[in-house]
Amino acid sequence: MEAFLHQVLSGLATGGIYAIVALALVMIYQATHLVNFAQGEMAMFSTYLAWTMIGAGLPYWVAFGGTVALSFVLGIAIERIVIRPVEKAPVLAVVIVFIGLLVILNSVAGWIYTYTIKSFPSPFPARTILGGYVSAHELGVMAVTMGVLLALFLFFRFTPLGLAMRAAAQNPVSSRLVGIRVGWMLALGWGLAAAIGAVAGMMVAPIVFLDPNMMAGILLYGFAGALLGGIDNPAGAVAGGFAVGVLENLSGAYLVGTELKLTVALVLIVGVLVVRPSGLFGRVLVHRV
Repeated sequence: MEAFLHQVLSGLATGGIYAIVALALVMIYQATHLVNFAQGEMAMFSTYLAWTMIGAGLPYWVAFGGTVALSFVLGIAIERIVIRPVEKAPVLAVVIVFIGLLVILNSVAGWIYTYTIKSFPSPFPARTILGGYVSAHELGVMAVTMGVLLALFLFFRFTPLGLAMRAAAQNPVSSRLVGIRVGWMLALGWGLAAAIGAVAGMMVAPIVFLDPNMMAGILLYGFAGALLGGIDNPAGAVAGGFAVGVLENLSGAYLVGTELKLTVALVLIVGVLVVRPSGLFGRVLVHRV
């Protein structure tokens, strides 16, 4: 029972990271109706920026805030420079742009920082708490995750800018009619997705270590969480991310072993697409032809 409880609590901690990645994917999907395959590489590159700031002598939380702010700006720049010119292009062309962005960010990070695995510091103590069921880092990750999710909920629910961004993503035509600058709202959405992706990268880096390919598996788990909860439902994607984290840990401990844990995400992706493509909390949209 103790081992089971440890796996559940640890799964909730890693599931919080998957929930953040899933939320970033949903934000981009609502704006473009496409999955941003470069979301993981954007988070990875942001984590390298944090590592550089910490190596330069900045305190962790100063580097954390600076990285989030810089990632927000870089996300806006990517939308304006890379995505905006192809927004009316065929779907396949936009998907190729996403994949190209993934390869470019990965290659640039490897060129600048090399592909040598690096350690990344944790701001939390290196000890276990709650009777040894969870580490301080895992509990800290859960706290940071809940803080980010709460801040985003309050922003999108109660601020005029957040409401305008939601409107622009859900109905661009009507939003333009009431004076909302849809283009800039979508750019801000990219900035927020990049910023929360950076948080996920900095939280997971102490666990998986830092290298240009560190977010490949994390993105897959986040995508599974987004599909499970509903790729068009932010709250559902968050719930799906937590669920995937727990399922991954329990499956790795009791079913498939740690070497095959990644197959859990693949099975979930295929299963959801076959059985319920809209996810557990997603909407089924019907278009009249």
